[in-house]
Amino acid sequence: MHMNQINPVRPSPIAGSWYSSNADQLREEIEGYLSSATNPELNGQLVGLIAPHAGYLYSGKTAGYTYQTINGSTFDLCVVVSPLHAYLPYALLTTAHKVYATPLGQVEVEHELLTELNLRMEGANLPTAQPLANDKEHSLEIQLPFLQTALVKPFRLLPLMVRSSDPGYLSKTASILADLIRGKKVLLVASTDLSHFNDEATAVALDQVMLKRMTDFSPEGVLQAEANQQGFACGSGAVALVLWTAKALGANQVTLLNHSTSARASKDTSSVVGYGALAITQQEAV
Repeated sequence: MHMNQINPVRPSPIAGSWYSSNADQLREEIEGYLSSATNPELNGQLVGLIAPHAGYLYSGKTAGYTYQTINGSTFDLCVVVSPLHAYLPYALLTTAHKVYATPLGQVEVEHELLTELNLRMEGANLPTAQPLANDKEHSLEIQLPFLQTALVKPFRLLPLMVRSSDPGYLSKTASILADLIRGKKVLLVASTDLSHFNDEATAVALDQVMLKRMTDFSPEGVLQAEANQQGFACGSGAVALVLWTAKALGANQVTLLNHSTSARASKDTSSVVGYGALAITQQEAV
């Protein structure tokens, strides 16, 4: 391959470490997480999800609560929005590849929609989603095997990685994104972990603040809690973008399904990471 050519397939940089590289083992593990999750009845239409993104050993059980809500469903398009943990000087990024590869198969990227999104953002004088090749970002990819297992038919992916925490930019981007996907059979997914490396009691207190901002359906509140260090979510920008997009699509409720910390797996309560599972729905007016 010529040096300037991009491999159309993004190979997984985390299979075999963050999750199993064996397809049968991986599917069995995820099915176990899905079957062990018991959620309340979610009335109304499911619009989006918020899921953790640590290695499955640590956050897989909580992610199971997130994805149990769509087990056996079909969506034509999944918009997965994550942070980008590496520093790059862009507000928003996406993939330069045509497909993401996981041990469970390939997921096609919806590039026509990405192109249209960037055209509309450019027209609104907003920084566009910069294409990134050979990224090592785990937080977006780690959602894909859960989607591949829970959904009964293949889906196309619109991947976005957020570095901006500017509410004006994120809300305007959400409005454009919502206009693009309105009327499609689409699922929004925000990828985030919660507080990092506090003792268990401190982590739970911080996470309760951030989770309350989410269940209050307040994207502004999520960003403010992070900025003021009242609560933490490494994907606060991703969550805010998804909440604003979901609101524009008619969603009006966020339900907490599960909260845990890494201590559940590690047994170490001195330094933990928090994980939350939430569902975003549109409830009918009574």
